Amino acid sequence: MEISVLEKRRLELQAECDRQRSQAERNRLGQFATPPALARDIVETSSALLGVTEQIHFLDPAFGTGSFYSALLNSSVASRVEEADGFEIDPHYGRPTQNLWADTRLNLSLTDFTKAKPHPCNFLICNPPYVRHHHLSADDKTRLREASHALGVKLSGLAGLYCYFMVLAHRWLQENAVAAWLIPSEFMDVNYGEAIKSYLLDNVTLVRIHRFDPNDVQFADALVSSAIVWFKNTPPAANHRVQMTLGGRLDTPLLSNDVPIEELRRESKWTRLPETGELHQDPEGGVRLRDLFNIKRGLATGDNSFFILNEERVAELGISHRFLQSILPSPRYLKQDEVQADEDGLPLLKPRLFLINTKLPEEDLREADWKLAAYLESGKKTVAEAYLCRSRKPWYSQETRPPAPILCTYMGRSDENGENTFRFILNHSKATAANVYLLLYPKATVANAMSLPGVAKQVFELLREIPMQHMRNEGRVYGGGLHKMEPRELANVRADHIAKLLFSSQPLCGLQIKLPQPETAA
Repeated sequence: MEISVLEKRRLELQAECDRQRSQAERNRLGQFATPPALARDIVETSSALLGVTEQIHFLDPAFGTGSFYSALLNSSVASRVEEADGFEIDPHYGRPTQNLWADTRLNLSLTDFTKAKPHPCNFLICNPPYVRHHHLSADDKTRLREASHALGVKLSGLAGLYCYFMVLAHRWLQENAVAAWLIPSEFMDVNYGEAIKSYLLDNVTLVRIHRFDPNDVQFADALVSSAIVWFKNTPPAANHRVQMTLGGRLDTPLLSNDVPIEELRRESKWTRLPETGELHQDPEGGVRLRDLFNIKRGLATGDNSFFILNEERVAELGISHRFLQSILPSPRYLKQDEVQADEDGLPLLKPRLFLINTKLPEEDLREADWKLAAYLESGKKTVAEAYLCRSRKPWYSQETRPPAPILCTYMGRSDENGENTFRFILNHSKATAANVYLLLYPKATVANAMSLPGVAKQVFELLREIPMQHMRNEGRVYGGGLHKMEPRELANVRADHIAKLLFSSQPLCGLQIKLPQPETAA
């Protein structure tokens, strides 16, 4: 049967199987089919790395309905396909897919690839399941970590399933085999990606990484920023250079840069390349925000809708303010970047929100405020059983997060000018904040300076002057152009201009301050 007819049937099969599964089920199992045009581009780009007469022993460890296999059979190297292996753990997709490709050279196994006995291949292309670590069972996570450790790659417990696929597939690769992986680009920036980056730099020859424009989501049903990683199973040369490309098509990227492998070893965030055309290592260190502030993420309440109440709800329940803490609304409801306060320290905002915050045992709370105790009782069968709450004693207690004078939004998208991805907020109130914010607590000498008239506002304005690209370079990006910043990442943003204000040779507002030594972010 002609491949064009098979591909038409494959697309119909894919659509029908997807319709029979909910979006939530496919998200949990990481089932996101590769678009046909992208599959063809990846196959053509990958096959150019093969020897010109080399017979192909193909492997796709996460076969699905066979988008890559179909593209391979329709490619310029189709006649060289001698053998093909595929794995699909889900029979919902696997059984009809076996029937579809029954008359071809494909051997499709309906089993877990990570448990399979290796069989040599020289051409691997895969879009592995994007299953986050918390969707892996404890037994599977233990098994996978032990298997990866046995191969010398010590993956973190936070690694997603796609990381284990990459590592365990190494056992299948013949010498000089070509591999192409379509995976989330987050491995390039996050801590758990360090083991994958070390594998790519030390165990194989990393040929190229193409990162798609974060605003150009490749999967219509998944908000994830994607990258393609190509490598050969051969040790890298000492002077090897890796092609880093960004945006556009695979054959015509918008940006491209050949980066020496040793520079990649030193660069902590690979997504900064090739967009800036330069690495961001600073041997002199400079002043970072971590030298001036302790930075923490805001409160994770366990259930905002239950623990955070507006003024009207507080009055309706009759709860005493003794057990309530003022809390700022989320950024989308906070229109101003400077929060003023009344004489009691409450933010001059509408609506005013309050967080239930007490560590009193239940029996004591009944005596102190029976109305609050009754409200909390209403959440014992639901909220109290949620992940965060069930690990706390008492279950309704909250983390300690004093009001911070300066906050930064935790995530955001850029405007049409590439600005305003993250917002700094100057907080004059006694309100704390939830984990949609990062909280900046000035270190002792900085706090002393900021207590002087006008200095806090100057520091705030200087924070707002930090180029947004510098902020994004330290953070990470997801599909649809959604940027996120963790405390350690914000802590690494350069702040020389703020230090110049605070720690110049001239006394500031009559106060002589000594520049603190760099400290590790809290």
